[in-house]
Amino acid sequence: MQEMPASRAYRLLEAGPVVLVATVRDGKPNVMTVGFHMVMQHMPPLIGCIIGPWDYSFGALRDSGECVIAIPTVDLAAKVVAIGNCSGETTDKFETFGLTSVPARDVAVPLVADCLANIECRVADTSLVDRYNLFILEAVRIWIDADRREKRTLHHRGDGTFTVDGRVIDLRERMVKWKYLQD
Repeated sequence: MQEMPASRAYRLLEAGPVVLVATVRDGKPNVMTVGFHMVMQHMPPLIGCIIGPWDYSFGALRDSGECVIAIPTVDLAAKVVAIGNCSGETTDKFETFGLTSVPARDVAVPLVADCLANIECRVADTSLVDRYNLFILEAVRIWIDADRREKRTLHHRGDGTFTVDGRVIDLRERMVKWKYLQD
């Protein structure tokens, strides 16, 4: 085994797929690419999301208390990276990248219709924002495009490379302790 710097632990533990976080600031919708997020609990459904004060979306999320987490698929990989390489302060990302916005039901932030799924969220806790840039979000509604042909998501490896979801292994019959989560 070879040693690697502890500061690169994120390269081994990425929690889930790269997501797009949509916000609204001064009536203008924006979207950013985020790789640092995590599921925190089932009920209420809480998601931790790192967005720093250097990001244009930070102020929008802090001021409005609402966002949409959109889950893109592998066919959107180039757009996802390009979205992460510019700021909503100077770029209308929905227009520039040809993203389709549709109204959400419970938040004043648009869904990204081009994505496999969208999670409408409200900020539930900001106590860790100043110290860790960690927003705790509560999922209030989920939308999924069951007819979408491409369903594979991207996982950032922390160095500009990505892995793509592959084959699904069904071990539900062995998950006896967590049967209530299967539906």
